[in-house]
Amino acid sequence: MQMRIIKKIFSKSRSLEDGIFFDAIRKVLGFDPKMLDYYKKAFTHRSSNKLDEQGNAINYERLEFLGDAMLSSVIAAHLFNKAPAGDEGYLTKMRSKIVSREHLNELGKDLNLIRFIESKVPVQHFGENIHGNIFESLVGAIYLDRGYNYCEKFIQKRVVIPYVDIARLEGKVISYKSLLIEWCQKEKKQFHYDIFEDNGIDGQRLFGVKLSIDDKVIAKARATSKKKAEEKASQRAYFAFQKKIDNK
Repeated sequence: MQMRIIKKIFSKSRSLEDGIFFDAIRKVLGFDPKMLDYYKKAFTHRSSNKLDEQGNAINYERLEFLGDAMLSSVIAAHLFNKAPAGDEGYLTKMRSKIVSREHLNELGKDLNLIRFIESKVPVQHFGENIHGNIFESLVGAIYLDRGYNYCEKFIQKRVVIPYVDIARLEGKVISYKSLLIEWCQKEKKQFHYDIFEDNGIDGQRLFGVKLSIDDKVIAKARATSKKKAEEKASQRAYFAFQKKIDNK
């Protein structure tokens, strides 16, 4: 009874804006946050140019660093327990698949975390990695607010239970570019990525890539960064040579 009264007083003292944010973030977390400021910071972009009383920047980047470490720790412990026959190399490879940038971006999108972002930059101008970045910063905020146990439970609920299928992950490709290069080197094939700027109709800066193997163009791709364009072209080339690569 006493706790209910305290909660009522606390909820009344919160601003309308904070109350809306509290309810929304509670649904994502699955529990009540104690220190709302941690979660606000987890969604504050550096373009907001906010500073604390000591003149330190207020944005999600430090929380992102912390969240990355917490994710790695929890996932490493899970794999250690669930794959007792796996050596260090196997465990490292599997963890990399689970906490890959692509996977973290998917997690951030699934939770629609972008709706919470505070920024002076329009949302449509952000790259794909913003989704994974703020997912990591959210994990960091949970750790600071509620400690390791709550952090672990959140990662179990949002990452491990719905997404971590060890048998499926064993066959998941982390990098098509690395896989293709490894195959070309083994088969003594010459390969070359020809990169050029390729601006889209809407003026967005894009990069085009032509991937040649043995002086023959095998795949082309466009993306918002050189790395993404190379990976996309490599994926297309992989599917063109899939039978040969998989039987190497």
